[in-house]
Amino acid sequence: MFRIISGKWKAKRIAAPKNFDVRPTTDFAKEALFSIIENQYDLEFCSVLDLFAGIGSITLEFASRDCKDITSVELNPKHAGFINSTANELDMGLQVNVQRADVFDWLKRKRNHEKKYEIIFADAPFETEENKYNEMIDLVLNNELLKPNGIFILEHQSRIKFTHPNLKDTRKYGNVSFSFFQSEPISK
Repeated sequence: MFRIISGKWKAKRIAAPKNFDVRPTTDFAKEALFSIIENQYDLEFCSVLDLFAGIGSITLEFASRDCKDITSVELNPKHAGFINSTANELDMGLQVNVQRADVFDWLKRKRNHEKKYEIIFADAPFETEENKYNEMIDLVLNNELLKPNGIFILEHQSRIKFTHPNLKDTRKYGNVSFSFFQSEPISK
């Protein structure tokens, strides 16, 4: 179960079937994350890409906050179907485009694609190895998926520390951290 924190569907509780193996972002971490995002972006005019969308906790949060263009990539067909059906039940169906695919394969296919995003969010499984995280960072940043003012936000275990030239900031919330990467390397 997760809760939509703010927006049109504020306080709406979403219950996924018990047999779903997911770990939605905690309310505490999600509130902090969206506070950071909404200080930088007007979500109504943003394109968002949600990688490893799970059961849609982040996708639906963006949609509830009036984001009109959200692409969610999720491999598990039951999870992808759940995001689709929940979005439709909440009248968010036109805002949310669910694509069932392996995130790494999807990113490789999208090289130099015309579609670009202000915000890309990824919440890979917690057991993801550091080298796979680095591969994902490179695929997102090198495939020109971010708009010039865009940000790639990676949710990961706090024990993992990144040293990438495009790393802008890392915020820790218990055992979960969000690392923020810019489309251009940070000049020192």
